Amino acid sequence: MISSVQNVSNLSMTRALGAVDTENSASSSAATTPGAAGAANGMSFASVMGNMASDAVGSLKGAESMSFAGIKGTATTREVVDSMLQAEQTLQTAIAIRDKVVSAFLEVTKMQM
Repeated sequence: MISSVQNVSNLSMTRALGAVDTENSASSSAATTPGAAGAANGMSFASVMGNMASDAVGSLKGAESMSFAGIKGTATTREVVDSMLQAEQTLQTAIAIRDKVVSAFLEVTKMQM
């Protein structure tokens, strides 16, 4: 999931400000749009969200399998707890993102045409 979040930073226009010359900054920032940066990398919002969802499901499945390994005695308590805490953090992040998307959708539906 962290790799998907890092991929979102690729969509930002401000990520490479240190590498931009002051002479070319006005022309390059005017020519570059956030959508073009995402399209150039081959990533779309839907693919980023899909990857994040897949990573979240994988994290939850990993925690479940680790808990079964703990019950069988093949995993230490520390490994089980770490896995469960990571799954909890992943679930809380997914819920927060869902809430923000629903809130944004409701705001868009309230707009007058």
